Amino acid sequence: MSPAGDGMGAAEAPFSFSEANVERAKAVIAKYPDGRQQSAVMALLDLAQRQNGGWLSQPALEYVAEFLGMPTIRVAEVATFYTMYNRTPIGRHHVQVCTNLSCWLRGSDEIAAVCRETLGIDFGQTSADGAFTLSEVECLCACVNAPIVQIDDDFYEDLTAESMRTILDALRAGQTPKPGSQIGRTSSEPMGGLTTLTGGDGDGGEARPTGES
Repeated sequence: MSPAGDGMGAAEAPFSFSEANVERAKAVIAKYPDGRQQSAVMALLDLAQRQNGGWLSQPALEYVAEFLGMPTIRVAEVATFYTMYNRTPIGRHHVQVCTNLSCWLRGSDEIAAVCRETLGIDFGQTSADGAFTLSEVECLCACVNAPIVQIDDDFYEDLTAESMRTILDALRAGQTPKPGSQIGRTSSEPMGGLTTLTGGDGDGGEARPTGES
């Protein structure tokens, strides 16, 4: 295992957008009025992070700053404020366990324990094979479906210790586990099914046409 920040002391490789990402960046910038191109900084940092293996090196920050014509320190302020940006190298899969109130009440301690046991690492560490980085995060904004874990770009919701272990085992085997609710819930509907807004008028009858009293 290694700290998630392992490797930052080494010389960092030069960075520049690929041709495809240059075009993507230009398309993002074009959405903003003239003189407001710096508003695209978050989107361009995301492009840079994805191209750079999941983290933002200092050369990547400097490149984005030059691309947008803004001071590097202002780009760094954004990159260090939002937890969606990683300033140190991470594993191929970034496992982010929410331990905020709703998830904690619904069993995030057990989810975190399974992650530690299965991956053999603790929060802030990366597995020796570089496959997983484990992080503790604050609210992932899907409290109704707690407990929740974000892995890469996907949310895994309504987790149990068993389903969490199954997801990690699948990723380790090179499979793609199905994201979303792990108990078959649709979106954030009640676990027992809809109880309101079922299409009737409130008394079980058919909905009235718009404007009819």
